[in-house]
Parts: sequence; structure tokens; C-alpha cells
Amino acid sequence: MNENDIKCVVLIDDNLPAGILANTAAILGVTLGTKVPQCVGCDVTDASGFSHAGIVTMPIPVLKSNTKALKSIREKLFEPEYSDLVTVDFSDVAQCCNVYDGYIYNAASTEEKNFTYLGIAMYGSKKKINRLTGSMPLLR
Repeated sequence: MNENDIKCVVLIDDNLPAGILANTAAILGVTLGTKVPQCVGCDVTDASGFSHAGIVTMPIPVLKSNTKALKSIREKLFEPEYSDLVTVDFSDVAQCCNVYDGYIYNAASTEEKNFTYLGIAMYGSKKKINRLTGSMPLLR
């Protein structure tokens, strides 16, 4: 796929408290970076000779969403039409856990219909992502 046909977005419930909103964005970003490592550029050196870790090489708009829209989009992302998109979600099932084993346990004992999504990150076909998120405003 041509890089002009690729898009990456993050959707976050704008009703979240600032700390949980920031935490959600951080978790989605770190996880997406492991799923799509080609999005991270090489380390760079500044004019003083100091090294800086590579950062993402493409824009990542963070879009305003809400609980209902996140749930609807996540359900669509389970459909075969969107299976080629890289999708990362963060939910209340994960957010309430202090250790990863707790998340594993909670997820295994919670049906998807009972998940409340705090945020979703997507990477892949620009057309497909725009179809899902085209009318959503930037989170400001």
C-alpha cells in the first residue's frame, strides 16, 4: 500500500477526566508503536551532537469521540471488511487493573458487549479509516 493511502488516527472519549484521557492516549500510542514499528523513524542527532529517539513519521490526529461512537466503531472493526486495519483499543476492563494479569483475567471473564471503550487507535487504509471517522472533530 502506498504511504499516501495509509492513515493513523486515535479516537478518545472526550468525557474522560484529563489524567485518564492522557493515560489512554499514551497506552494506545505505545501499543500501536509495537504493532506498526515502521511508523517510528530513526534516531536523530541535533546540532549539539545529542541523540534523540525516533518519533512517529506521520501525523496522528487525535479525534474527539464518545462512549456510544467508540462502541459502534469498535464493533465495525470486528467485521471482516476492516480486518486488515491495525486496531488497538483501551477499555474500562483494562483501565481498572493495576497489573497485566488482572487485565487478562478481566477480559477472559467479560463479554465484549460489556466493554466500555475509552479509546481506539487505527492504522491502515485511509479510505476505510475515513469511512469510520470522517466526521469526527479533533480533540482540543
